[in-house]
Amino acid sequence: IRAAYTTGRGKLTIRARASVEEVRSDREQIVITEIPYQTNKSLIIERIAELVRAKKLEGISDVRDESDKDGIRLVIEVKRDAVPEVVLNNLYKHTQLQDTYGIILLALVNGQPKVLNLKQLLTYFIDFRHEVVFRRTQYELRQAEDRAHILEGLKIALDNIDAVIKLIRGSADQHEARKGLIKAFKLSERQAQAILDMRLQRLTSMEVDKVVVEYRETIKLIEKLKNILSNRALRMAIIKEELEEIRERYGDDRRTEIVHAESDFSVEDMIADEDMVITISHNGFIKRSASSQWRRQRRGGRGVQGATTREDDFVEHLFIASSHDYILFFTDRGKCYWRKVHEIPQAGRLSRGRAIVNLIECDSGEKVRAFVAVRDFPDDQYIVMATRRGLIKRTALSAYGNPRRKGIYAIDIREGDELIEAKISLGDNDIILGTRRGKAIRFHESDVRPTGRKTRGVIGVRLAPPEAGQAVSDDHVVGMMVVRREGTVLVVTENGYGKRTDVMQYRVQRRGGKGIITLRTTEKVGPLVSLMEVVDTDDLMIVTDKGVMIRLPVHDIRTIGRNTQGVRVIRLDEGARIASISRVMEEEESGGGESSEEPPSAEAGPDDGQIGVHQA
Repeated sequence: IRAAYTTGRGKLTIRARASVEEVRSDREQIVITEIPYQTNKSLIIERIAELVRAKKLEGISDVRDESDKDGIRLVIEVKRDAVPEVVLNNLYKHTQLQDTYGIILLALVNGQPKVLNLKQLLTYFIDFRHEVVFRRTQYELRQAEDRAHILEGLKIALDNIDAVIKLIRGSADQHEARKGLIKAFKLSERQAQAILDMRLQRLTSMEVDKVVVEYRETIKLIEKLKNILSNRALRMAIIKEELEEIRERYGDDRRTEIVHAESDFSVEDMIADEDMVITISHNGFIKRSASSQWRRQRRGGRGVQGATTREDDFVEHLFIASSHDYILFFTDRGKCYWRKVHEIPQAGRLSRGRAIVNLIECDSGEKVRAFVAVRDFPDDQYIVMATRRGLIKRTALSAYGNPRRKGIYAIDIREGDELIEAKISLGDNDIILGTRRGKAIRFHESDVRPTGRKTRGVIGVRLAPPEAGQAVSDDHVVGMMVVRREGTVLVVTENGYGKRTDVMQYRVQRRGGKGIITLRTTEKVGPLVSLMEVVDTDDLMIVTDKGVMIRLPVHDIRTIGRNTQGVRVIRLDEGARIASISRVMEEEESGGGESSEEPPSAEAGPDDGQIGVHQA
């Protein structure tokens, strides 16, 4: 399109409108609802069958024509082990589901054919419209002047009606009367004829007033038309008004959607592999920005504004990942969605970002609670998940290698519970859960048997009972860490206090216990809001519910015992609370294991070259 508009010549790639639908939990189909202009549906179906029989097109098990009076519906069933997006790309490449059309902006200029760019085309069109408006106005002016001339004569006659009647009655014929009127009142021949043609009913006072009013309005119209002829800006305003009227009367929605063309090279070849800060607000807005935008500060600083917040909105989640990583989004309802980091819109530090529902097809009211960055999906790594009510679950990472467009279930969440954290484990790690009341429990992940995606999990920690006056306990899990390094346990409270404690002070127990004290919660420090593992070389990114962020080195926070209140980590403004905390390292981990530059894809299964073809 750009080439056509700048040079007058170009080409367009037209694609069929296609979508991927899930038939069963293990099967998907491609549905075509629109095909390119001047293509034949039957020939497309025959071409697909021919390519499958020749084994040039794999991953298709059946083709059906379900079109009816409501429109086109071409269904292509995809084999269980095939990736629908790959199959669709091959269909675009080898069939008329994708076609190319040439563009030439050819027009007659001064009677000669000429290829024009978009600017020239618009310029000539506007000049043409100016000429049309000018000639039309000239014609309307001539008509108005002629009418004013007649009205002027009628007005003279009506002002001298008695003399006119006497003259006409005394004339021998019409010719003598016309000559008498011209001589007596200095009228033109046309004016005199108009007086003779006037009916007697025009002699009433009401009709006389109408002639006067019409004459005045015609004079005003003549002045207006003369202004239009002498003023180009007025003619331009008329052109604009007429075009807007045409748009309102005949405009309709574009039927062909214009999208950015895909190049033959990989998008990632043009994207630097660098750490990005990903943030999600409480109301579901997401963005990414370079981690270099955040400068270090000393403990106790007030931070910098990290995001533009609106009423009842604030940055709730923050995550660090490479731009080439895959991000698994885990929601509070236990579903998992899959995106590349570079697919998340990049924005400045103060930008609000983009609604996450425009990136992942999550259900209404569903909120993202955890992220995992990975390069591949090996069998010997696991996703460990924790829920608000203290449940823990472990599932092989390979189970998430081919998520559906509308998400897959990662854990069965019951009513009154929600997913709060998901992390990678290597199969031999310890897990620590922290609760709002300041308790923590450490156990080996082997205590949690690996299960499939659609299971509920087991008890990880028993929450504290309701306090006096409480109908329901306010205790819940605030954080989970998978112990993978010789680090310290960082805990932070709602009022901005925190501390580090040696991980060895947390003895290994069996899962399902009440745990031990990790921080003495008081009215001054507030309840626990976060628990994570850190080392001295890490940085922290702390976010308040007012959108303020502060980045500070972990070594500024003292390492002290478990049964203490901690020190002030961030000085909060009045009424502010800690909303989210993330660990930042010089070299962020991506989930462990060997990296792979290519995304996972299902291998094509055996193809006997036979498919079913059904036409309506």
